[in-house]
Amino acid sequence: MKEDLFSLPGGKIQGAIFDLDGVLVDTAKYHYLAWKRLARELGFDFREEDNERLKGVSRMRSLEILLETGRCKMNGAEKTEAAAKKNNWYVEYLRTLDESALLPGAREFLERLKAEGIKTALGSASKNAPLILERLGIGGLFNAVIDGNRVSRAKPDPEVFLKGAEALHLAPRVCVVFEDALAGVEAARAGGMRVIALGKPDLLPGADRYISSLKDML
Repeated sequence: MKEDLFSLPGGKIQGAIFDLDGVLVDTAKYHYLAWKRLARELGFDFREEDNERLKGVSRMRSLEILLETGRCKMNGAEKTEAAAKKNNWYVEYLRTLDESALLPGAREFLERLKAEGIKTALGSASKNAPLILERLGIGGLFNAVIDGNRVSRAKPDPEVFLKGAEALHLAPRVCVVFEDALAGVEAARAGGMRVIALGKPDLLPGADRYISSLKDML
């Protein structure tokens, strides 16, 4: 493992917390297909550029953004039904996932962290994280999984990452978060953690380091 993982400003890293979508696997396309299908049912087109606003936020907030885009109104019950419908479509798409969907370097880096004694946690807003980890065959590489079923506040609130650190029995200051969304970078910073961002500084300001994929960490 590259020694520089342990030399981020602030001292040695003891735990690594990973976002899911865009970091370990690209399920964004399945989210987009499901949201686009819902938008079409509501009578408007949902474009890929509109979908950028949905990165790293919760399902219900994503629905609100979609409704804002289409200038649609729904009451609480209708929102619940629409979100459930979208999720059912998304889960249908997820069942086609297999290990080949892992992003470059993901499995190898997780295995290396485990071999080096670095604790790992998943910190994702996705309520489908357990299913995704099962389909990818990497569930056993995490010491803890914090998903949308265990948090009530969406990023940029740091709740998901703080719960990840707590589950690892580590202080936030000795954890590093791997993120690809601005809301996630902000959440990690708000939680007192260091951040390695998968992306560019102009799009993800505030990270300690930038990489193109986890392959860069090998």
